[in-house]
Amino acid sequence: MDKKSRYGKAGISRRSVLGMMGMTIAAAGLGCSSGSRGGASSKLLILGLDGMDHRIVGEMMARGELPNFKRLAEKGSFLPLVSSNPPQSPVAWANFVTGKNPGGHGIFDFIMRNPETYEPYISMSKASQSNSYLKTFNRTMLLTKGDAVLLRKGKAWWNTLEEHGVPATAISVPSNFPPEDTKQRTLSGMGTPDVRGTLGTFSLYTTQKVDWSSVRAGRVYEVKVKDGAVESELLGPKNYQKEGKPDIKVPVKAHIDPAGDSAKIEIQDVELTLKRGEWSGWQKLNFAFTPMNGVSGMIRLYLKSVKPDFTLYISPVNMDPSEPAQTISTPSYYSADLAGDVGPFYTQGIPEEIVAFNEGWLDEDEYLVQAKIALSERLAIFKLELERFSRASEGVYFCYFGTTDTCSHMFWGHRDPKSPIYDTNYSPRYSRVIDGLYHDMDSLVGHALKNVSRKTEVIIMSDHGFAPFYRAFNLNRWLADNGYLAVKDYVEDQSGNFLGNIDWRNTKAYAIGLNSLYINLKGRESKGTVSPGERDAMVKGLIEKLGAVKDPANGESVIHRAYDSSEIYTGRYKGDAPDIVVGYNRGYRASWETTLGKAPKELIRDNDMQWSGDHCMDPAMVPGIFFCSREVDASSVRLEDIASTILAFHGIGTPPDMDGKSLF
Repeated sequence: MDKKSRYGKAGISRRSVLGMMGMTIAAAGLGCSSGSRGGASSKLLILGLDGMDHRIVGEMMARGELPNFKRLAEKGSFLPLVSSNPPQSPVAWANFVTGKNPGGHGIFDFIMRNPETYEPYISMSKASQSNSYLKTFNRTMLLTKGDAVLLRKGKAWWNTLEEHGVPATAISVPSNFPPEDTKQRTLSGMGTPDVRGTLGTFSLYTTQKVDWSSVRAGRVYEVKVKDGAVESELLGPKNYQKEGKPDIKVPVKAHIDPAGDSAKIEIQDVELTLKRGEWSGWQKLNFAFTPMNGVSGMIRLYLKSVKPDFTLYISPVNMDPSEPAQTISTPSYYSADLAGDVGPFYTQGIPEEIVAFNEGWLDEDEYLVQAKIALSERLAIFKLELERFSRASEGVYFCYFGTTDTCSHMFWGHRDPKSPIYDTNYSPRYSRVIDGLYHDMDSLVGHALKNVSRKTEVIIMSDHGFAPFYRAFNLNRWLADNGYLAVKDYVEDQSGNFLGNIDWRNTKAYAIGLNSLYINLKGRESKGTVSPGERDAMVKGLIEKLGAVKDPANGESVIHRAYDSSEIYTGRYKGDAPDIVVGYNRGYRASWETTLGKAPKELIRDNDMQWSGDHCMDPAMVPGIFFCSREVDASSVRLEDIASTILAFHGIGTPPDMDGKSLF
């Protein structure tokens, strides 16, 4: 196999990665005891395991399957964690980072809207490519941050620690891109874009006939074989130095070898040969704005098939941590230091290829191999920093793992016979994927406990739990049917895009986002119709009606509880909140169309997508986990409490604008 890679990383076969899936982290004994031990603690280790569910963990511990979690619970505490409202990861982790409810940090949904235009936007950050780079001696250096803006407000707990001289390291922190300015070591996580400024745009090249009506995400190229090769292009960032800001395009050529069941791929000066079913290592590319300057990025390639059809998958172009196109760490050189120690790694905020899997371009096995590659990179960083932390005399070390969340989204339907995607002949093969990841996390906990001192307290937490996503509710359709949303010239089709077709003069309420419902309020929305004096009565009426919605297929309540945001949020930014937070019942969630303000014909439909598990429901439906090496006198824990606990652990009082209370 001939390969030439600027990183020198050999290709990774499916078999070798599946071998890594066992995660041979030694499951060791408990390394720290409860708070009754002698001597004051000086260090705090926190593991954030996104989406780990309290019910599943409890059941597995009862069966003796999670020995390290169980021993930690017996020595200290195991409690349900009350998530944010709504229990969405960007909202929840912002609660954890700031110790505030959404009214204090300003993130209320994964997708929010501009009240002047009604257009949706991603809530965590506003990001675009910088146009200020300098390239010298083949090295691209960022001169400015561009115009990336962190939309999460509120001071992070590690900044408060810095003010009191306490060191902290926070790896892959969600809702922290670009990272909040600090001298502490932080690496941004969920919300970090790819080089194109998106949350992850993959590319796929195939000789198969493509059903273009089914292409909803990524870039798909229908290619033809000529003289044993296919040629196409890979899109990089937009060139802001040229009129019209065109996409920078890099040629892609693949020489197909049917006899060898392989292909030789050429991109810039990278040449590598992949066999069918093989993932490449990271390949570094340069996207030139001019002959003298540009920006680097990284891709992984996967040769899905060679014959009878050729199909090549290329990951989103990740920022190169050794010279990122945007600031992704503090200090700014920290990501390069990490890459120097452990090699290149995913910088995209959600590294798992969930979009390609959900769209059917990757199958279960292919997705799992890639997810484990991403997890192995995070483990390498975790172990490196854990070793450093073990030598320190004080401080806090937080590390985030998201694979438990993404795989729970994508594999819940295979463990649940009630799921619309469950197949009695197929699903049993993948019914233990989620449980297997929980075993991996148990081994991770064992490794952590073995490698910290007795004077280190340990917290293991998630931001929320999980539940089935059986049925999708089209909230805008319900609003239209009940006279709250008016449409002009409506054409009955499945797209039902109302954003450009709403009669705003006669619209009283609309939905955009996963849990958000807005009143079309005068003085706030540019085309508002409801006076501020009418707002409370309308909200109350909507809440009552939403609570009475039943699924005609089974008579179950679709919505467990709807909340008036003015009653559940406090803080400086509560005025930016949706008027109603819709807490769906277990098994139900807003449709994908609802998130973008659309209203298809159906009110409720089966969710037949791979994305078969979710947590964007009422917080009561999806409790997370909280483990602590110290006994905690509480019946449950809120995310805001953990921030206060971190400060109290170091003798720092809870600031008056924080909502949490110390658990210690």
